Amino acid sequence: MRVITTENNWKTLSSQTVYENAWLELSHREVINPSGNNGIYGLVKFKNQAIGIIPLDAEGNIYLVGQFRYAIDEYSWEIPEGGGLLGTDVLEAAKRELKEETGLVANKWTKLARIHTSNSATNEEGFLFIAEDLVQEEAEPEETEVLQIKKIPLKEAVDMVMRSEITDSLSVCAILMTARQKGI
Repeated sequence: MRVITTENNWKTLSSQTVYENAWLELSHREVINPSGNNGIYGLVKFKNQAIGIIPLDAEGNIYLVGQFRYAIDEYSWEIPEGGGLLGTDVLEAAKRELKEETGLVANKWTKLARIHTSNSATNEEGFLFIAEDLVQEEAEPEETEVLQIKKIPLKEAVDMVMRSEITDSLSVCAILMTARQKGI
């Protein structure tokens, strides 16, 4: 019979970095798993914290960003999002990402949640915010971003999530959590 514990019941025997770039590190690990058997584990460590923002206007609309995502080979509708270097202020990163992708500046910020984006393969943390009292300025997208902006009612965004038209994990969490907070 296994003893259930909340303590770490994995043992790392060795770890070797097999790939690394400015954004992530991929390691191959030899482990002893919770059942006591030898095994392997691949771990992706991100060098940034994931940041997601729900820009919510006074009429209950949110802004989505559309772009082609190379990793999934699909066009994706999602909330404005990006990364902040580990150890830096996540709210400042959220403010930067919102302005960069949409041109929006918010006078009111609410931290919505801390999440793990895919905790079976990566240690990446995500931080979600609601941005309100919005002012439109000029967007400043990165060179890799060809973005389309869409303003829709929050309820419509929830419907898009429920139809799997929005599949990005940060977006799904933030939209559903915001809708719950707003009674939708």
